[in-house]
Amino acid sequence: MIDRAGLAEFLRRRRASLQPEDVGLPRGQRRRTAGLRREEVAALCHISADYYSRLERERGPQPSEQMIASIAQGLHLSLDERDHLFRLAGHNPPARGATGEHIGPGLLRVFDRLTDTPAEIVTELGETLRQTPLSVALTGDTTRYTGPARSIGFRWFTDPGTRALYHPDDHALHSRFFTAGLRRLVTLRGPGSRAAHLLDLLLARSEEFRTVWAEHEIGVRHQDTKRFVHPEVGDLELTCQTLLDPDQSHQLLVYTAVPGSESYEKLQLLSVIGAQRLVPQAPPSA
Repeated sequence: MIDRAGLAEFLRRRRASLQPEDVGLPRGQRRRTAGLRREEVAALCHISADYYSRLERERGPQPSEQMIASIAQGLHLSLDERDHLFRLAGHNPPARGATGEHIGPGLLRVFDRLTDTPAEIVTELGETLRQTPLSVALTGDTTRYTGPARSIGFRWFTDPGTRALYHPDDHALHSRFFTAGLRRLVTLRGPGSRAAHLLDLLLARSEEFRTVWAEHEIGVRHQDTKRFVHPEVGDLELTCQTLLDPDQSHQLLVYTAVPGSESYEKLQLLSVIGAQRLVPQAPPSA
């Protein structure tokens, strides 16, 4: 059963403990609220301010598991705090570990400060959970995919558009990297895992994957520099740094360019262009 009073009290106290800069929001002037405003929390949780306010006032219907998961992420809760929130709302907490998608608050705090560089948080299967605006401008919105296509390794062998973002000379290495990585996960997670399901799908759909899989490679690593091919700014050479959250097997990938390089200048241009793509002009009418 839902503990309305306990849920409301926990939400109020957690909201009051957060500052705008803790969640990547500007503080602004004339701020009198102790912590975040309800409207700010609602925006972070992707729910209406009215709905969130009713929860804090012990009103409204019992929130769904999906709603509680969104609130837990928006409030930057730890796994223990997330599980507590689920129980207060009358639900069993989700499983922890590699299949979980709740991003730890420490990783989020780092991510929220990366406003001027391409960065993303991904699962061990290469599913994008969060992107900075410059990451969206670089590779498109990769959080929009559903089903197996959420995994970049799956898209690599099934969607030609994914390959178009990377330099052709690196395609063979990418194929080996994604295949070897999936082999490691299938062995680690075992039969019945999501990794094993992706393996079955790729073996059925991609001849190239079957060929690379038959090589039985393991431990294939990317080069330090990744080469992208962007439709507006052209070729970019970016260094990828990785920060790992071992509790959830999430990775924060941060892409940077050497200051003063051509790729650095192109990133500055890309930050201006944003996620918009140039639209071809219609030919003049006769």
